[in-house]
Amino acid sequence: MLEGFSFSKIQTTMNPQLHETIQQFAASNISDERKAQLQPLIDFIQQKKNSAQAVRLNFICTHNSRRSHLSQIWAQAMAFHFGIKAVFCYSGGTEATAMFGKVHQTLAAQGFEVIQLSESANPVFAIKYAPNENAVICFSKVYHHDFNPRSDYAAIMTCDHADEGCPVVLGAAARFPVRYHDPKQYDNTPLMDAKYAERSLEIGQEMWFVFSQIR
Repeated sequence: MLEGFSFSKIQTTMNPQLHETIQQFAASNISDERKAQLQPLIDFIQQKKNSAQAVRLNFICTHNSRRSHLSQIWAQAMAFHFGIKAVFCYSGGTEATAMFGKVHQTLAAQGFEVIQLSESANPVFAIKYAPNENAVICFSKVYHHDFNPRSDYAAIMTCDHADEGCPVVLGAAARFPVRYHDPKQYDNTPLMDAKYAERSLEIGQEMWFVFSQIR
């Protein structure tokens, strides 16, 4: 052992502001109907955990610009929060565009650390939920991009268009419709900041609930 080193000094907690954000989440805020819609995803994760298999979740929407990124990041953070190991979260679209700027701004305001790694038309971001954990790498891509898993993953459809327009998801072991309203409709309006924050917290709370059910 290195002299002066103590495992108790290793930072294993989440970012403090993010931890505060999570404290407002509660199962009572989610309707019974919505919980029923989330149950098949919970069952998939539980089955993988029970059989000691990696849990690969690929969140998919049309442009991979808003809801799928929010879902990917919150899911990875909530897996860590509840100590669920071997969970790997991804996102993709039926086409690639770019992560919308208000998405990473909203996440930063809610306690995630956002590091921009490139300034291209499709920038790459590293999103950290805890100081000593690997960052979630985010950029817009099609769901079957080489960065994402090619097989044995759950395809989680976060928007109507992708769910209805993509009847076959290549390589997916299962697919689950977990749809969210698009905050894009509030772009460039006085409600923009509030609606992006609302959608992010809705997604965060539901991912919190999903992983809270894993035993």
